[in-house]
Amino acid sequence: MHKNKPETNRPRYVISVAAEMLGTQPYTLRYYERVGIIKPARSGGNLRLYSDDDLMQLRRVMTLMYDLGVNLAGVEVIMRMSNQIIELQHANTILLQKLNQYRQE
Repeated sequence: MHKNKPETNRPRYVISVAAEMLGTQPYTLRYYERVGIIKPARSGGNLRLYSDDDLMQLRRVMTLMYDLGVNLAGVEVIMRMSNQIIELQHANTILLQKLNQYRQE
């Protein structure tokens, strides 16, 4: 799995702040969570907390939907495929490193 810098995936924004940063409404973020587009962390008091990575993912979702006209089902497919591509690229990098090690031996 692709690993980000720890500070980018640290939950830090409550839903109202995240919605304001994205230029949307909290109910939109709750809807995206309900349909499985995003899964924010929860605080001890059960508040939704969004990380910078979550906001970046939500910006991609909003770009696909509002700028490119992709429907929600299409967004889900695109996001899933994007994640798979990232994982495959990471696995490919590891395999290439191992191959280079064997060639040097």
